[in-house]
Amino acid sequence: MLDHCSIMHKGGVVLWSRSFTPNAAHAASSPASPVNGLIRDVLIEGRAAEQTYEKGGYAVKWTFVNDLELIFVVAYQRVLQLTYVEELLGALKTIFVKLFQPFLAAFVASLHVVKNTAIALSNSAPEPPRWNLAEALEGWDSAFDKLLQGLENKVAEDRKHRLRPAARPPPLTPSPGSSDVDAPPPEHHLGTVDEQQIARNVQALKNRLRGRGGARTAGRGGRTRGDTGSGRDSHTNSDSDVTVKRKQKGKVLRKWGDELLSESEMASLDFSYAKSSDLGERPTSSNLQALVDEASLGSRTKDGLYEVKDWEFANGGTADDVIAKALSGSLGKESKPAQSSLGTLGSLFARFTGTKVLSEDDLKPVLEGMKQHLMKKNVAKDIAEKVCEGVGQNLVGKKVGGFQTTNAAVRHALSNSITHILTPKTSTDLLLSIRAKLSSPLTSTQQRIPYSITFVGVNGVGKSTNLSKVCFWLIQNGFRVLVAACDTFRSGAVEQLRVHVRNLSMLGVNGAGDSKGRVELYERGYGKDAAGIAKEAIAYAKDNDFDVVLVDTAGRMQDNEPLMRALAKLVSVNNPDRVLFVGEALVGNEAVDQLSKFDRALRDFSGMGGASKGRGIDGMIVTKWDTVDDKVGAALSMTYVTGQPIVFLGTGQTYTDLRQLRVANVVQAILSD
Repeated sequence: MLDHCSIMHKGGVVLWSRSFTPNAAHAASSPASPVNGLIRDVLIEGRAAEQTYEKGGYAVKWTFVNDLELIFVVAYQRVLQLTYVEELLGALKTIFVKLFQPFLAAFVASLHVVKNTAIALSNSAPEPPRWNLAEALEGWDSAFDKLLQGLENKVAEDRKHRLRPAARPPPLTPSPGSSDVDAPPPEHHLGTVDEQQIARNVQALKNRLRGRGGARTAGRGGRTRGDTGSGRDSHTNSDSDVTVKRKQKGKVLRKWGDELLSESEMASLDFSYAKSSDLGERPTSSNLQALVDEASLGSRTKDGLYEVKDWEFANGGTADDVIAKALSGSLGKESKPAQSSLGTLGSLFARFTGTKVLSEDDLKPVLEGMKQHLMKKNVAKDIAEKVCEGVGQNLVGKKVGGFQTTNAAVRHALSNSITHILTPKTSTDLLLSIRAKLSSPLTSTQQRIPYSITFVGVNGVGKSTNLSKVCFWLIQNGFRVLVAACDTFRSGAVEQLRVHVRNLSMLGVNGAGDSKGRVELYERGYGKDAAGIAKEAIAYAKDNDFDVVLVDTAGRMQDNEPLMRALAKLVSVNNPDRVLFVGEALVGNEAVDQLSKFDRALRDFSGMGGASKGRGIDGMIVTKWDTVDDKVGAALSMTYVTGQPIVFLGTGQTYTDLRQLRVANVVQAILSD
């Protein structure tokens, strides 16, 4: 049974709606309704290619009529398997447009007149025409009821037909003249054959095990069949040895020489703390200059805030220029004799002359060329297909007249789809979030809690390095930062952070002096519970007036469930303000798998036990961005998977190699040839 059905215009006007239960009526009118969620999370963000949207126990499906800018939406309980929803949406679209075509055309035209007039009058909107939708759509309720009832009756009949027991054939009676040879073998004969086969299989398995582990068995037992009297003592001694070996668990100190190392020798091999050796010596001015790239330093605002640079795509022209060249087929002609996929896209649209309604067959070769181009830009295959499907859904049924009209339609659909996906729905201004929390009012008994950021990701993507870059950025903005070494598994992880913290404490702030006292490392060694160390670090930062806590975690693969549970425990116990996923710009399809499984595992495991709601990824840091040139499709793939923004880009090895992402620049790089 359906819960809700509605027909609306893309401008936000609801032409008709119906809720079938009181709960559905209340849910449809609330801000958290599945229909509002569909508009906010799917349609606005350019995810129209998704088959189904789920929210709050509801499943939502939809379809478009692009020439009239209509959206047909159906919502139902997710646990129900309604097989007629697709057929219902198709019939709704056909019948509604056929019955009310003149009114719908006039209604849509009036909305465009109001919009254009408002723009001409500098956003002072005129009085819109008053439409009596109930009168204009008279008779639609009865038509809808008849359609829905017919589909439900059809499904009920099909269900009865499937559940109806089939007629059993009459038993075969053997004729008097039939011989025993034609008769099927008796059951006990079949059972005998099975038992014999099983016995042979068991014997073959015993023979293989005896051949593989015979020596081991003889060693454990201490004797063979030919052993005599002394075999009992040997058997007893070997059993005791095995018992001792089984009790010895954990690592045993390996002895490399005849004698143990002395204290002086152990001290010479200990590189954990700063000494007068090359690794631990105090950095010189030349070494500090190597840690900061003057060319990549950010700038300061009028308020004295330090801002990192924007990543710029240096290929000439703006994003609109690139799209226009692509659609005209001229992109790349100066440097390449062959047309690119986007150039082919423009040439395909150039053949549409006169007034034409674009169909799926017309768009199929165009969308295929668009998909191949996105995949060349390192966009994951599944994401490229969904983006192209979304663009196609926005173009099917559009009326185009002449090449210029087609050019504008494709430019709008293509640029809007990528821009909507990349545009963050939450703020990426970490400085604003940190200052808001630190300046929030407290009571006399409350103690200020520092802002905490947890860095997660797979092995080897650069979590610790980019954590240090973020730390440098925070220090330059005057914050006191505590770095929590919660990677208690990888050898050298604590020492790596100690070196970073030492270097950062020597770098200047605002061009004067060093930042000693502004950054500190909190570590408890290896083999400890990471969640407990993070909790202790936050408490230490609270007691010692630190502003921000940066939590470094151990790298782990997304399919390792025990490690993902441990990471989810750290998140649920400490409830950080931001959980940032650190991923590489080099990966394509793997980025989707890593990010989606990290996000799903955190949501599933951090919400277990009913203590709190599941917590997922809040944002991304994309590393090794300087190695991919214009193949920046990983940004599109990552943002599409979670809907979360990319906060920073890592572009090098120095502390200043951090960039902010601008959507227009990424769109320009993706659409470039």
